[in-house]
Amino acid sequence: VDSRKSIDLLESLPNWEIGTESEVPTLRRLYRFDDFTQALAFTNQVAALAEAEDHHPRIVMEWGSVQVSWWTHVVRGLHYNDFIMAARCEDEFRR
Repeated sequence: VDSRKSIDLLESLPNWEIGTESEVPTLRRLYRFDDFTQALAFTNQVAALAEAEDHHPRIVMEWGSVQVSWWTHVVRGLHYNDFIMAARCEDEFRR
């Protein structure tokens, strides 16, 4: 996905942003929770999604927050699947 298309796709994910990790474009969002248990439960939900699709994000969980970062290693950047997985994270968060 080129940078122009990434910006277009990002419009459907209002709480997400495009960042970089080790000079690789990533799609990321910080989720907030009331406590550690909620953050851990969400982390496990994202992990289950990732395992089912064999596409794994970087997940950083702390008390009250979870940061999820998606990118596709083989292309060293963003792919449509990263945006799909971000949308699926949103679905899990809203449950």
